[in-house]
Amino acid sequence: MPIAVDIDVMLARRKMSVGELADRVGITPANLAVLKNGRAKAVRFATLAALCEVLQCQPGDLLRWEADDAEAG
Repeated sequence: MPIAVDIDVMLARRKMSVGELADRVGITPANLAVLKNGRAKAVRFATLAALCEVLQCQPGDLLRWEADDAEAG
């Protein structure tokens, strides 16, 4: 998938655990793991907004587009 998720980068910068982030955002650690590992098919704007609020960042700090090898060539 061409969308890369950098939640782990922001967690490291904020010195926060996945469990703490999940608690503060109001989602289960399992759902956060699905999102963090790039396995999610979608993310609700409300969840994205809560992640940004807790991590004090912008959506672009959490999500970025990467061209697939097939698209790049």
